[in-house]
Amino acid sequence: WDETHFGKMGSYYINRTFFFDVHPPLGKMLIGLAGYLSGYDGTFPFQKPGDRYEQHNYMGMRGFCAFLGSCLVPFAYLTVLELSKSLPAALLTAFILIFDTGCITLSQYILLDPILMFFLMGAVLSMVKCNACADRPFSASWWFWLSLTGVNLAGAMGVKFVGLFVVLLVGLNTIYDLWDLLGNLSLSLVVFGKHLLARVLCLILLPLALYTAMFAVHFTVLNKSGPGDGFFSSAFQSQLIGNNLHNVSIPE
Repeated sequence: WDETHFGKMGSYYINRTFFFDVHPPLGKMLIGLAGYLSGYDGTFPFQKPGDRYEQHNYMGMRGFCAFLGSCLVPFAYLTVLELSKSLPAALLTAFILIFDTGCITLSQYILLDPILMFFLMGAVLSMVKCNACADRPFSASWWFWLSLTGVNLAGAMGVKFVGLFVVLLVGLNTIYDLWDLLGNLSLSLVVFGKHLLARVLCLILLPLALYTAMFAVHFTVLNKSGPGDGFFSSAFQSQLIGNNLHNVSIPE
């Protein structure tokens, strides 16, 4: 059922047709991009669940989601290995995910869920790896994992608003980390200020910039009139090609 929903939105991006959806745009944009790069032309109507694709090239979109879903296994393995330092625990975690029917089912269709889980688990892995670099702050690896955490936070929020929960997790971890640093009397306030600034830069400003950029791309790509026109003002509609108000001269 949902494949009909999100596959259609992927087609809207390929055809540059404006639409409105309750979720942020990143997931649907990535589905559309995967379809475009794999030769899908955006002509399948996605009218009702179960319609046959026939000659339409849908495998690129499904393959993209399946690839991101398969990344959850190494992400889980590396996260548990870093936290527990136990190879059997990490292998058990990986095998549990490999043979999880729900995860396999969610990952084989054109859905937002595998994309969302990819960014969620990516954020957790990056956070854990960054914590592991606590003994060498401001090193290249520390900056890399901290920045990657911010990128994954933006990705999770950009797919679905439920990504807020991983933002909360990383936020609580950061507060705990900073509180621990503040209690370290061997650190000067200048060094603590640098730590605080680094986290503001990588975990607040970077995700906000990327999240805003997603919408900039969204509104740039979708420049043709479509089913989402009515949700927006007449001034906005006048910018959409094919809309009745397109380039009409009206009082502001």
